[in-house]
Amino acid sequence: MIRGKKIIVVLPAYNAEKTLANTYAEIPHDLVDEIILVDDGSTDHTAAVARELGLEVIVHAKNMGYGANQKTCYKAALARGADLVVMLHPDYQYSPKLIPAMLYLLAETDYEVVLGSRILGGRARKGGMPLYKYFSNRVLTFVQNLLMAAKLSEYHTGYRAFTRRVLETLPFENNSDDFVFDNQMLAQIIYLDFLVAEITCPAKYFPEASSINFTRSLKYGLGCLRTAVQFRLNKLGLLSSPLFATLKPRSRLQKDDARFALSEPLEP
Repeated sequence: MIRGKKIIVVLPAYNAEKTLANTYAEIPHDLVDEIILVDDGSTDHTAAVARELGLEVIVHAKNMGYGANQKTCYKAALARGADLVVMLHPDYQYSPKLIPAMLYLLAETDYEVVLGSRILGGRARKGGMPLYKYFSNRVLTFVQNLLMAAKLSEYHTGYRAFTRRVLETLPFENNSDDFVFDNQMLAQIIYLDFLVAEITCPAKYFPEASSINFTRSLKYGLGCLRTAVQFRLNKLGLLSSPLFATLKPRSRLQKDDARFALSEPLEP
């Protein structure tokens, strides 16, 4: 725990048998209270390895998609009383060693969402990010920042941490079961004006790390653009998308009250 807050790490897994143990070994177990792995119908021994490591394991009987996996992750974490939730891919692409920095930002500051950015620090290409992915990342991020009036370095990282309030507020069940889920969730966070922090996050690219091919990347990119357009049209009152229709941006008074509560002295 940090400041008495229960911390749960969720691992949305699919065929992560070869990388799970390395990921688990680098998680700061002195800070993390529980680790939940959701196996999305893997065809390897991911669930068996997870149980050997002593993780809480939830198995989807069939592959339901990356977004559906995260939905199960977050619902399970909330049901087990998490105050802070870190979503980490078990493919060892993102370093678990950044978890303490992400958690302390949530526990000790006004931030309620923390993103591990591959773009901050300028080492994405040196880490092995394919050129087409880097280029599409930069273009999509530029367009999304314009449409959503934000200033993030990237919208496409899979390394994220949230406060309980964020997860309880977002209607993430309305989001896609596919890869665009991540982007829709971040758009909802921006729509509600939650404070988002970014930290530099070097990423590794190797054969065992999960990735999507060019065709699915193209589908994902178009989905991101569609989400950004829906965001803007909803803000203008020209559309009522299920992603945003139930969301009511907090008033300045509500935001100030929230920040005051977060800044009050906490018992050690």
